Amino acid sequence: MDEASTGTANGPGDGAMPFRSRLSFDLDVDICVIGAGLAGLTVAREAARLGASVAVLEGRHVGWNASGHQLGTVMPGFGLAIGDLIERVGLEDARELWSLSKEGADYVRAAATEELIPGIAPSDGALEVSNVDAGDALIRRLQMLNEDFETEAEGWQVDRVRDALRTGRYFHGIYYPRAFQIDGRKYVHGLAELARRAGARIFEDTPVVSIDFSGIRKRIVTPSARLRASHIVLAGNIHLGAPLRRLSETLLPVWRYAALSEPLGERLAEAITFQGSVTDSDGIDHFRIVDGDRLMWASPETTWEARPRRFGAAVQRRIATVFPQLGKVGISDVFGGAVGLTVHGMPQIGQLRKGLWVASGFGRQGLNTSAMAGQLIARSILWGDERWRLFSPFELVWAGGATGRVAGHLIGMWGRGAASAAGALARYREGARAKEVIREARLAEANRQAGTRGPPPRRRPPPGGPRPARPQPPGPSETEMEAHPTEGGPFVSSQESERIRDGSV
Repeated sequence: MDEASTGTANGPGDGAMPFRSRLSFDLDVDICVIGAGLAGLTVAREAARLGASVAVLEGRHVGWNASGHQLGTVMPGFGLAIGDLIERVGLEDARELWSLSKEGADYVRAAATEELIPGIAPSDGALEVSNVDAGDALIRRLQMLNEDFETEAEGWQVDRVRDALRTGRYFHGIYYPRAFQIDGRKYVHGLAELARRAGARIFEDTPVVSIDFSGIRKRIVTPSARLRASHIVLAGNIHLGAPLRRLSETLLPVWRYAALSEPLGERLAEAITFQGSVTDSDGIDHFRIVDGDRLMWASPETTWEARPRRFGAAVQRRIATVFPQLGKVGISDVFGGAVGLTVHGMPQIGQLRKGLWVASGFGRQGLNTSAMAGQLIARSILWGDERWRLFSPFELVWAGGATGRVAGHLIGMWGRGAASAAGALARYREGARAKEVIREARLAEANRQAGTRGPPPRRRPPPGGPRPARPQPPGPSETEMEAHPTEGGPFVSSQESERIRDGSV
């Protein structure tokens, strides 16, 4: 992945501040956005395009966390499974929420063009594969996606999946032709530049020290300046800091790590022919081909921050497990970032109190949902759009603090272990069925070569004809009769036995 920022900083001659500067003077704006990630930058761009004055405060630099370290897959949906979403809010509201997620994906597609963001490198198609043989579940989900949620999706049988991914670890798949992928790091920096062009001011290295939510005009204090705004949008994920610790504690932090391989040449094309993004149904692996012959792969997760380089070997082993024909894959770069997972699995979008908004908790599917959140909040502030209320059932829930992190780590380990065991069992059953088919084919071939067709059928007497006599057991030999001189010998006829039991003898 190209680690260079594509954002450019213009001088102050056009009236806009370069977004590489720190806020060093007091400022009054309509909207203050805290956090220069995907959600915050989308709010800033859309609000500025609608005519509001906007300032973005970032404690470090644009896209420094997960927003700038992701694989760039864009597709509809949320982190919560579609069946669970329906169970929570009902079919009609679930369809509305899903439609909003598709609008978010369309927003990214419209912005991520070579004309607006050079080098963004969009490509189409995403494939979700199953670790187990789940054909019936695949059919049900396809019907729901196509009929109830108007999402274009195709079912792939096992043979087609394994023709695209030369491994026996995956079974059925769902292909999303309208999904796509982009260079995620270039997108977040390009989005910052688009927001700046629209009129938003972005200040890096400007952490928030305190916030006063009272009054019509809210007050924000930074180390070197003060800012007043009518609306504040909290878009800082788990790193909102001490002034907003209660909000950040509603998120379970999960650090996701990914690696970029060295160029693999022709051997990569022999193992993977699918050019889009691939995710498995258990959320363990997420990978795609970049630069023609390099593999970008995300897999390990922790609930604590660690140095990404530590996980290069783990990604390397995972690639070798799924695609052993690639051999030992060289790793050229490892990166990672923290995502915030909510207890209910849905993003936090809406108004906490008058003039105070939140856009956070996007989990592992942040590109489309952060774009959706940015549009909803900007339009709600300036147009009165009330669709953000669809997220009201997913309230802020405390994530458990340190205990929640430990529990989340254990649950994650258990889930991965269970998924691995289920996959191993599915592959064992598939192998056993294949061996039985081979055994039966060999037996049939042996019978053919020997000219046999199995045992001949039993002959039945013609109707009404005499039945063949049943063979009688052999009688006692003369030697046995002499050895037992008692009356009747050692063997007594059935008639005599009956007379003995009746007492007539």
